Amino acid sequence: MLGAALLAAFALWTALVQLVDVQPVGQNGTDIGFATFNTWFHGLTGVHMGIYVFTDWLGLVPVVVCLGFGALGIAQLVKRRSLLKVDPDLLLLGVHYVVVAAAYLAFEMYPVNYRPIPIDGVMEASYPSSTTLLVLGVMPTLAYQVARRMKGAQAKGAIVAFVVVFSALMVLGRLVSGVHWATDIVGSVLLASGLFAVYRHAVARVDVRFTTT
Repeated sequence: MLGAALLAAFALWTALVQLVDVQPVGQNGTDIGFATFNTWFHGLTGVHMGIYVFTDWLGLVPVVVCLGFGALGIAQLVKRRSLLKVDPDLLLLGVHYVVVAAAYLAFEMYPVNYRPIPIDGVMEASYPSSTTLLVLGVMPTLAYQVARRMKGAQAKGAIVAFVVVFSALMVLGRLVSGVHWATDIVGSVLLASGLFAVYRHAVARVDVRFTTT
């Protein structure tokens, strides 16, 4: 229910971004929804390319997390010699990562709007924020998997705390860097949270099935 509600909220928000207070205030006169708010917030924060570059590099952290879980799944596959014997939550995690990547590619191919400023002289799609989507689509899965698999309470707590702080700083960094409209960040938060909730629900359903059988 939570996942469905968040994804529905994302769909509604995406529609509103294209319908409410749309003005040609973007690059080369491109249309931007919630234009009054977005331009006000962008003027408030300004552009900070140092923060943009820093958060871009830190975007490699969730990529490493994906590779780590991929390596764990491959190790189980090699050892158990059957895809069906790989832990179901890892298989579902792979599906989740594919869906996150597909959502990113879809919005890159069909841009809702463009960034407030050109990046290396190029107009780039801005909605939803791809880095925010990557971080919030991947890092919560690290905390969730650690909570499921690790036994040490202190190590588990440290990793969960890292995920929370890292994710919050990344979202804040992208918000104030000035390379996205504020509404782009909101869209990413809704989409990533909805997909993560659906993933958790799927794992819970599988857990119940294996427990009852």
